[in-house]
Amino acid sequence: MPKEIDAKALLSRNKSPSSWFGTNHLFNIYRGCEHHCIYCDSRSLCYKIDNFDELIVKRNSVDILRKELKSKRKKGVIGTGAMSDPYTKSEKEYLLTRGCLEVIAEYNYPIHITTKSNLILRDIDLLEEINKIYTSVAMTITTTDDNLASIVEPFAPSSSDRFKALGILSTLGICTSITMMPILPFIEDKEENILDIVNKADYYGVKYIVPWIGMSLRDRQRDHYYKQLDKNFPGIREKYEKKFGDRYRCSGVNARKLNYALLNACERYGISLKMPSYYSKKSSIHLNLINKN
Repeated sequence: MPKEIDAKALLSRNKSPSSWFGTNHLFNIYRGCEHHCIYCDSRSLCYKIDNFDELIVKRNSVDILRKELKSKRKKGVIGTGAMSDPYTKSEKEYLLTRGCLEVIAEYNYPIHITTKSNLILRDIDLLEEINKIYTSVAMTITTTDDNLASIVEPFAPSSSDRFKALGILSTLGICTSITMMPILPFIEDKEENILDIVNKADYYGVKYIVPWIGMSLRDRQRDHYYKQLDKNFPGIREKYEKKFGDRYRCSGVNARKLNYALLNACERYGISLKMPSYYSKKSSIHLNLINKN
C-alpha cells in the first residue's frame, strides 16, 4: 500500500527551463514509482528516496497547488514527471494528477507532462482545455518490442499502448514528443530499434524526439540495475563492467553511427530532435502575425 503524507510545498523553480521542455516550475505528486523500470536514475542516493519502488503520495497536492498558483504574480510553464510518473498505477484511485490539472486549467497555466502511461488519456478533456494556452506531452519509449519493454519497464503500459496514446493526443493538436531515453547499451542500442521508434513516431503523428543513446549509472542505481541484468540478461553485466567501469554516462555501442541513422530518419520524416517549448511556439505565432501584417 502507498504511504500518504502531507506536503508543505509542491512547486519548485526550474533553474534551467530551456534545457527541459521550457518548464519554469516543476512538481511531483508522488515520490517513488510503481512502474519499477530497471534503469531509473531516480534510485540514486543524491535524490534521497530510500526505496524508489515504494510509492509515497502527497495527498494534499491539489490544495497546495491551488494555494501556490493563486499567489503567483508571473505565469510560467508548469512541468511534471521529471522525478516520478504522474500517471503511476495508484493515480487511478487517487486522482491527484487530474485534480492538479483542474487547478492548472482554472488558473490558465501552460503544462508539460512526461509520462510512460496511457492513463493520461483519462484526462483528455482537461488537456484539451489547457491546450487553449499550451499542452505538451512527452511519452518515454525506449523500445518498440513489447516483450522487451515488459522486462525493462515491468509495470508500465506497453510501448504499443503508449504509441496509440500519442496518436490520439497528436490528432487533437496537442504537442507530442517521444523521450527516447535511456537506450540501454547491449540491449536496446540496435539500429532496427532506433529506426522502428522513428517510423512509429511518424505513423502516430509525433513531431519531436528527444534522444539519448545510452544511460546513466551511479551508486545505488548501478547496484539495482546490475542485479536486474543478472536476472534477465545473463552475461550482459560483465560487458558493462568491462566497457564502463564506474562511469556515470554510459553511451550505447556504436552510438555515433546510431545517432547518424536517427538524424537521417528524422530528417526524412520531418521530425525534430530539438526539444519543443511553449516559448518557441509563442515566438513562431508572433512572427507569423508580423509576416501577415
